[in-house]
Amino acid sequence: MQKRKLGKSNLEVSAIGLGCMSMSGGYGPAGDKQQMISVIRAAVERGVTFFDTAQVYGPFSNEELVGEALAPFRGHVVIATKFGFKFEHGGAPRSVGLDSRPAYIKQGVEGSLKRLQVDAIDLFYQHRVDPEVPIEDVAGAVKDLIQQGKVKHFGLSEAAAQTIRRAHAVQPVTAVQSEYSLWWKRPEAEVLPTLEELGIGFVPYSPLGKGFLTGKINERTTFAGSDLRSRIPRFTPEARKVNQSLVDLLGGIAERKKSTPAQVALAWLLAQKPWIAPIPGTTKLARIEENIGAAAIELTPDDLREIASEASKITVQGARYPEELERLTYR
Repeated sequence: MQKRKLGKSNLEVSAIGLGCMSMSGGYGPAGDKQQMISVIRAAVERGVTFFDTAQVYGPFSNEELVGEALAPFRGHVVIATKFGFKFEHGGAPRSVGLDSRPAYIKQGVEGSLKRLQVDAIDLFYQHRVDPEVPIEDVAGAVKDLIQQGKVKHFGLSEAAAQTIRRAHAVQPVTAVQSEYSLWWKRPEAEVLPTLEELGIGFVPYSPLGKGFLTGKINERTTFAGSDLRSRIPRFTPEARKVNQSLVDLLGGIAERKKSTPAQVALAWLLAQKPWIAPIPGTTKLARIEENIGAAAIELTPDDLREIASEASKITVQGARYPEELERLTYR
């Protein structure tokens, strides 16, 4: 597996990482814990060194899963987690909004360290920008944690370019994580140029369009009520029918490359910048192996021009999130 450095930092990760959220639910019921541990460990054996989780996944159970699975590989893998959601603890913990107050960040990091079974968190992202807390205060809190040896690198997720600049001025930002793929290219407008200027790495989540760009979903696919895609406008049957043309484009190139649409979608991301490391999520080892294969696919300048030209003719239908979730982004 190729390695990549996230921006100007010394944080080196596998070119393809693993998003672990879905192992604890989100796209349906949580997976069997022992089975998910086996999948994560098999990913390490195949060269994946970059694993992504968050306090809010579960909540907390995903960090516990990742911590247990990766315990034998301490020092050989990079674990990223995220803070910034507030939790209510009456019975099972649940998220009740945002909270990035410095005291809450510092209180929360202790739980993440325990669940992940680490002495220091490799990459600690603010999960969503909290409009009630100046980003300078957030960056200052993480700076304190870095000085205390509890965190190694600071990251932001779904932040606007100006917010990234303000945070970076207080504590250098190592990586920004946002959704980015052939069917959601908003980061190209302002975020990617800002990261290039400042020397910050970029970690695309949902690089396969929440599964749509794999070609395994069509207008007849049904989603369980526990699957977040059942609430996403982009995944209505009507939208899926229109958006199929993007999968067809990937499929045509995949045939030529003797690969799959998912591999072409990931190879396209890797070809955008050398400091981009996508984190496709899955619960299946076969999918991890398929995704890893994308790192070996070389898209020529002609291939990239063809993808850009054909994709520009396609208008993706449907919002990427319900309105209440989209409001939390690009602040």
